[in-house]
Amino acid sequence: MSEGQPEQLAEGTLISHLLELRTRLMKASLAVVIMFAPCAYFRNDLFTLIATPLIERMPKGASMISTSVIAPFMVPIKLAILTAVVLAMPVILYQLWSFVSPGLYRKEKNFAVPLLISSIVLFYCGVAFAYFLVFPLAFKFLVTVSPVGVQMMTDMSQYLDFATWMFIAFGAAFEIPIATILLLWTGIVTFEAVTKNRGYVLIGISVVAAFITPPDAISMLLMAVPMYLLYEVGILAARFMLKDKLAAQAERAREESTAG
Repeated sequence: MSEGQPEQLAEGTLISHLLELRTRLMKASLAVVIMFAPCAYFRNDLFTLIATPLIERMPKGASMISTSVIAPFMVPIKLAILTAVVLAMPVILYQLWSFVSPGLYRKEKNFAVPLLISSIVLFYCGVAFAYFLVFPLAFKFLVTVSPVGVQMMTDMSQYLDFATWMFIAFGAAFEIPIATILLLWTGIVTFEAVTKNRGYVLIGISVVAAFITPPDAISMLLMAVPMYLLYEVGILAARFMLKDKLAAQAERAREESTAG
């Protein structure tokens, strides 16, 4: 395409789009199946790995329990499926990107690719942060506050549900920079509003962290502080990635204030 000519987007019929979507879904599903095979083989080791932060902090003589006959088999299988999806996530997102990218302009592609890669890395960082830092401190607190005569014997199914929820919550929390950049890029919020309302953002983050994390101040701070820092990182990244767009928004705001 020569310079100065408008960029042409790829076009296709509804049937061709549906066939393309089916192909992408099949490839994504195949990636999950491939990842599931080794995860299923090591399912018990995976569960032990996930449960280690709690097992290591249980009182002497205590252990995890199963209140269901089939839980010792089904819970590790469920964990293997979840792990396979997480490990295959780069392939899944790549297939999604391959499906939607023909409908994007080159400038939009150049903007979206770094965000896509960053979102994957940030989600994994959030999961690792929860496992290596939040879990040990939270479980240590929860074990110490057990009433006298009450021994902690956590059901394995309930523990997996709790761990999954925490991984998703912290993984999503680490996506704040991406969300901030997208909100500014789409024009839903202005840069001025993002920078001037830091106090309200901090309050909102604190409330969210209090609801999501276990009921102790340390866990809440371990979620709230990184969330706010990532919010600031999103603002800083937007200054560089959306420099021209933010300048245009500021110019429009000045024109409107002058006209008013």
